[in-house]
Amino acid sequence: MNTSLTLVVVMAVLYAAGVYVLLERSLTRVIIGLLLIGNATNVLILIMSGRAGKAPIVEDGVDPATFSDPLPQALILTAIVINFGVTAFLLALLYRSWWLARLGDQGDTLVREHEEDRALAGEMFGSASAEGDAIVEAVGASDETSPAPEGPAQGGEA
Repeated sequence: MNTSLTLVVVMAVLYAAGVYVLLERSLTRVIIGLLLIGNATNVLILIMSGRAGKAPIVEDGVDPATFSDPLPQALILTAIVINFGVTAFLLALLYRSWWLARLGDQGDTLVREHEEDRALAGEMFGSASAEGDAIVEAVGASDETSPAPEGPAQGGEA
C-alpha cells in the first residue's frame, strides 16, 4: 500500500472536525461542518485513487500500465461541484434566517412600498381578457370563412 500517512491523518482530522462542528445548533457551524466533511471526502477519494501515474493519453511507446486512473479525478470534480451547490443553498438559507430574525414579527408580511405601482399595472393590464376575447372572435371568424376540408367530419361527428 502506497498511501501517505499524512493524507490519512488530514482526512481523519477533517472528518472529526466536520462532524464535531456539524453537531452544533448554529446554522453557520453546520455550513462549516459540511464544508469540512466535503473536503475530507475529496481527500478520501484521492487516497483511494491509488498511485500517481502518467496522464491517460495514448501515444506511441507509452505503456498503458503507467497511466493514472481518470475516474477518481472526475469523481473529485463532481464532489467539488456538488459541495459548492449545497454550500450556496445553505448560505441562502442562512441569509434568509438572518433577514427574518432581523425583521422580527414583520418578517413574513409583504412590503407595501410599491402598492401604487401594482395598482397602476393592474389597470393597464387588466383589460387583457377583453383583448383575448377579440382575438378569439377574429380567429373564429377566419375559421368560418375558410373552406372546410373534404373528408370525414371533424369533431368526432359520424
